[in-house]
Amino acid sequence: MPTNLAVAILNWNGKNWLEKFLPDVVRFSQNADIYVIDNLSTDDSIDFIERQFPTVKIIRNDKNYGFAGGYNEGLKEIKNEYYCLLNSDVEVTENWINPVMDLFEKDASIAAVQPKILSFNNKNYFEFAGAAGGLIDNLGYPYCRGRIFDSLEEDKGQYDDEKEIFWASGCCFFIRSKDFWAQKGFDERFFAHQEEIDLCWRLINSGKKIFYTGKSKVYHVGGGTLNKQSAQKTYLNMRNNLSMMVKNLPFPQLIGIISLRLVLDGFAGVYFGLKNGFAHFWAVLRAHFGFYGQLPGTWKLRQKNQKDDFYQSKWLIFKHFLGGK
Repeated sequence: MPTNLAVAILNWNGKNWLEKFLPDVVRFSQNADIYVIDNLSTDDSIDFIERQFPTVKIIRNDKNYGFAGGYNEGLKEIKNEYYCLLNSDVEVTENWINPVMDLFEKDASIAAVQPKILSFNNKNYFEFAGAAGGLIDNLGYPYCRGRIFDSLEEDKGQYDDEKEIFWASGCCFFIRSKDFWAQKGFDERFFAHQEEIDLCWRLINSGKKIFYTGKSKVYHVGGGTLNKQSAQKTYLNMRNNLSMMVKNLPFPQLIGIISLRLVLDGFAGVYFGLKNGFAHFWAVLRAHFGFYGQLPGTWKLRQKNQKDDFYQSKWLIFKHFLGGK
């Protein structure tokens, strides 16, 4: 049974999500402490929680720190041995906690775990943010078992296993608190998007493992804060992905990958601009300027140890978009 677990939901003006999904979190998390970390919401989220869910503990941040900073600030107040960082737009299910805690208890080297993440709006399919566990290719492009770029697989039981992965999704992210703080938490400069991949990469470089369990499942709406068509999301994903590679890649590989990504991101900017509008083309340019602006600080955060066998697939972007795989 789960012991010393805190389920922490980050909130910013998310009363509608809390009304919809918090009841099941309370119902199916009897052995956990439940927290809502509020990023200075201007709606009546906090009043709603205090009225309807008096057992839920509330932590009030003094401003909107984003996803990364919001959790870093809020989790300072939580002393449990394990954290579950849970998006407010996630529907949990009965027995969603126990399989995860069993993995932690079996192997002390496992730092983080994610469950199976299915789409709330299409429950037979995997959801974009994590699916059946995150991986990465040799150019630094994240993908998942069950999701390649925007292509999603139907859940037919093909990922009902328990398996080591490269990154666990931030929408339902279990982690040992000591491992979270050993890495000084999320990189707050990311604000949101790919901060969990960066954290998992740092954990792996330090000798820890990241795991997935198909014995636990949740349903994620997705796009609760920034929808998939948001130019700001394009900006954050591009900028943060480049910074993440600078922090975690061995130097020889870093130079080659960044050089090639400069070219590929140029093509991506044109593609996004044609597909989603000029704002997305401009977002790609802004992402590179943002990356260069952060580069001196990013370089100082490079890991002492970088593994050169970090990827699970090669040339994913070419195989998918040119080869149709």
